[in-house]
Order: sequence, then C-alpha cells, then structure tokens
Amino acid sequence: MTYTIGSLAKVTEVHIETIRYYQRRGLVAEPAKPLGGIRRYDEAHASRLRFIKHAQTLGFSLDEVVDLLALEDGRHCREAEQLGANKLAMVRERIAQLQRVELALAALIDQCHCNAGQVRCPLIAALEQAA
Repeated sequence: MTYTIGSLAKVTEVHIETIRYYQRRGLVAEPAKPLGGIRRYDEAHASRLRFIKHAQTLGFSLDEVVDLLALEDGRHCREAEQLGANKLAMVRERIAQLQRVELALAALIDQCHCNAGQVRCPLIAALEQAA
C-alpha cells in the first residue's frame, strides 16, 4: 500500500508538517517525486513514524530517537539497552521529584485547612519564602 503525505499523516496520526520536519531532520526518508507526480510513501514510512511517535510517548527526545534509529539493525542491542536504561533512570528521578513535590503541596494545603483565623496563608507564605 502506498500513501500520499496526507493519507500517511492520517493513518499514523502525525501532522503533515511534523512529517516534513522529521524529513528535514533525517528521521524519515523523503521518497523521490516522479516528474509531474506526487510523492508516494510506503508502509516502511508509516512504521518509522509510528516508531518515532511511540518513542516520544515513552519520553525519548528526538535526538534520542535518532540514536535509537541508528541502532535499529538489531546488532546494537546493548547500546539500545543503555539508552533505555538511561531514560528509565531519568523517569524514576522525575517520579521521585514529583513525589517530593506532592508531599510538600499536600502538607501546605493541609496547613491551609488548619489556618483558623490567621491572616497569612501558609501556602502563599511558603512560596514567598522559597522565592
């Protein structure tokens, strides 16, 4: 099956301008344009776009996707594993950071509930002190 860029965008749920951007970055090959015709994309293009989209959903940046795509031949599994492990470590650190933020906000909000008759809001006061 072949696609125009519009139908490729629709089937992969990736905007046309995003596809063109990926082509400029070298993430997706641009098929040759026949004389007087329109470019035709194939299932390999659609698969590549889905790969990029899924990798981004997992938190990989486009630069990291470039690195993953360079390793896709299957002979570089250790390098791909290391990229994945690095991303996992970053995600775990971000989760830990968000959990600390959650606890701090919950404590401040709890102080607001206990703020009977005081003029100063504990949440606002804590934010001002941090600034």
